[in-house]
Amino acid sequence: MSSLPANVIELCQALVRIPSVNPDGDPGTPHTGEAACAAYIQTFLEACGASVTLEEVEPNRPNVIGRFPSLPSADGKKKPRIVFAPHTDTVSVGGMTIDPFSGDLRDGCLWGRGASDTKGPMAAMLWALYEMRSLIPALPVEIHFVGFMSEESAQLGSQHFAAHHGPYDFAIIGEPTSLKTVFKHKGCLWADIHTHGVAVHGATPERGVNAIVKMANLVQALDTTFRKQLVTLGGDDEWLGASTINLGMIRGGTRSNIVADHCTLRVDMRTTPGLNDNGGALKTLTDFVYQIDPTATVSPLPETYPLNTDAENPFVQQLVRCGADLTGAPWFCDAAFLAVAGTPAIAIGPGSIAQAHTKDEFIATQDLLDGAEFLQRFIAQLGNSNRI
Repeated sequence: MSSLPANVIELCQALVRIPSVNPDGDPGTPHTGEAACAAYIQTFLEACGASVTLEEVEPNRPNVIGRFPSLPSADGKKKPRIVFAPHTDTVSVGGMTIDPFSGDLRDGCLWGRGASDTKGPMAAMLWALYEMRSLIPALPVEIHFVGFMSEESAQLGSQHFAAHHGPYDFAIIGEPTSLKTVFKHKGCLWADIHTHGVAVHGATPERGVNAIVKMANLVQALDTTFRKQLVTLGGDDEWLGASTINLGMIRGGTRSNIVADHCTLRVDMRTTPGLNDNGGALKTLTDFVYQIDPTATVSPLPETYPLNTDAENPFVQQLVRCGADLTGAPWFCDAAFLAVAGTPAIAIGPGSIAQAHTKDEFIATQDLLDGAEFLQRFIAQLGNSNRI
């Protein structure tokens, strides 16, 4: 970059103007991948005094990792390590009603894809690190930054980072949470349920077995009895409510004059820590399906586990003392993958999840300013606290 941004708003504008659309599905633009965004962040982090590595997870799709210098502790003990970790990719720009990469300022907002999810939170983190760069080495914690690729599909960046660089003592995942501390969120399981039949001529259906009819019985049971079972097994979480299931897609048969010998239902389960602790989503679903139809099969797609970080964790409590109240979320994010690998994690950042993925995505500029100020205060108070 020819010159550094003058403030967090200009930094967010610069990030939004760099396309970093996740290539999975229909990205809506030929400008996909996170490499250009990661390169910009590398230059900015180096200006903050960090040593930076671009670690390619998939071709031309790196994580960007910055490590800030840290002086030895007075007692000679190893300092706790914390990592600030937003993601660098965005969802598709297809169907947007504004220029997705303009970064325009109007009506008190900054507009463009990623402004809310999650280049706004990322800009707040980066700006706070820049403003605190001279104080960071003497803090009683070691501070790192990582920009994850591929959060919006498959979460490859956080899984790779957790496998090769963890565990940390704490991770602060950048998401638009209205500056609340998301210490719990639901997990997610997608799965395909298959029923199997015997194909015969449609003129003599009694000679065959109709997989669609078998699936109809399963649909009825999943939509009634199974929903109640999810509450019984997983409980009604104080922060998250109950686990849920959505019957999202169905397809079966080949022609109207052939009895269907196959039918597939895709479901989306959003799961609480209670369900995860009581058998888990896949076992619960599979056991129920087999009770209704022993010939049916269940094919899971990749699962994201719920987040359940201890609210009494000292870093969580430090965030609360800085004004970031605890909350839960029905969505999931990279925090879960770090937590499964042994790093206590939360999600936090300026902006509202209501603006994420919208056709006219934006973040209020005041939210950006408040987010950067909050994170600076959190970092500064790490040096003043004897509770970490």
